[in-house]
Amino acid sequence: MSLVSPPRWTSGQFEEQREQARQVFRDQRLSESQSAYGDAFLECLGHINRLFADTDNLTRLELETDVSSTDPAVLGALTDPDLLEALRYIVGPPVSADDLIELSDTSLAPRVLSDKPEASGRVVETIAQGIDPKRFPWVVQRRRAESSELAAASMATAVLMASKRVQTARRMQSKDQEEAIKNCLREAGMIEVEPRTVVPGLLDAPAPGEFCGEALFGQRKADLIIRLHDGRCMPIECKVSNSSTNSIKRLNNDAAAKASAWIEEFGSGATVPCAVLSGIFKIRNLEQAQDQHLAIFWAHDLEPLVLFIRATAQDA
Repeated sequence: MSLVSPPRWTSGQFEEQREQARQVFRDQRLSESQSAYGDAFLECLGHINRLFADTDNLTRLELETDVSSTDPAVLGALTDPDLLEALRYIVGPPVSADDLIELSDTSLAPRVLSDKPEASGRVVETIAQGIDPKRFPWVVQRRRAESSELAAASMATAVLMASKRVQTARRMQSKDQEEAIKNCLREAGMIEVEPRTVVPGLLDAPAPGEFCGEALFGQRKADLIIRLHDGRCMPIECKVSNSSTNSIKRLNNDAAAKASAWIEEFGSGATVPCAVLSGIFKIRNLEQAQDQHLAIFWAHDLEPLVLFIRATAQDA
């Protein structure tokens, strides 16, 4: 039986698809400033202003931890997720939640901070020691803040917080891409099953016509694993690239490298490595990845992927 092969694209077809992907990328980024960033900024500004109001413009944050850790206003800020986020951003530069946990040597769980004054005291001390003197000069100078200083500081801090939120949302685009693919597969009649480790021999793989989410495929993780109707497995990598330079890392050094490893591990007759792409990619990198036996599809046009999957049923 001859197994159907995934589509191979010409340079002209790659050029057309990558231009469409580029336009989608541009539209998404341009809309961020009008929607996602603007909404995040207003929300973060509200958190900052509430933090100022609850802590007397941060002046209740004292290095004397035995004082601050028992201050109801400070403890309230520590145990409020929105205000704790704002507190992390008054540090210059802002400190991540993971770093604050390590630096303070304590959990940030509200119950821990409420029940253990020594724990909340260490968090306050860590934040107080790192307060940005450029944005909050009145705190380090131990004086009353001027209204212009408060306005500038709240604005600058909200910008930092909102920008980070947008950047985090961008990193989640591959997860959104996974969901779009899953929905597409369901509409094509495939059934989602629980993730499982798949080893050579495919004994633990999803059954033909099934797929699962992120799991180990051999020695490397795949974002999705599809069992084609003809019995072959199609591990899928979801790749989002924000520049042509970044595409080398995302596509060639990662997805294509995995494809080569999977084919060596499982054999070309048992696996069809695949990448679903969005963002910015160079034609040369696309062609190189395709030559490494990586089947390429696009997040903005999943119909070719569905057509290929359906074609494997005809050969089953």
